[in-house]
Amino acid sequence: MSPSADATSSSSPAEVLTFTPGQIVQEFGYDDDVDHDLRDAIEDLLGEDLEDEDSQEIVDGVIMWWREGDGDLTDAMVDTLTTLAPGAPVWVLTPKAGRDGHVAPGDVQESAGIAGLRVMSSMSLAPDWTGTRLASRTS
Repeated sequence: MSPSADATSSSSPAEVLTFTPGQIVQEFGYDDDVDHDLRDAIEDLLGEDLEDEDSQEIVDGVIMWWREGDGDLTDAMVDTLTTLAPGAPVWVLTPKAGRDGHVAPGDVQESAGIAGLRVMSSMSLAPDWTGTRLASRTS
């Protein structure tokens, strides 16, 4: 796993997620506490609205907002894979340390391994949220 890094000032956090215009990105775990500026930046970059978690469309990426107490993280990760295109990233967005709902990085890594994913990188994406990029073991 590469060290944690902050999104650089020359790139928007949406660009750091490596999404590109026209891609379809599915969102899991939306609630009132998500970072709306980050969501808006992702949608602006894509030129499309994010697909909700009930979508059956094959998607080019996933963002999953996850907080301690949201349920079983491994099961949620597996659910994101249902409509995910081969090689597409899954970004798990968790509250930063000291924020309500913080999830330990080790918990994300353990759940990812069980779900057949691996942690690629982790970075600060918003004032209250850290993003962890996951990839399938075959990509």
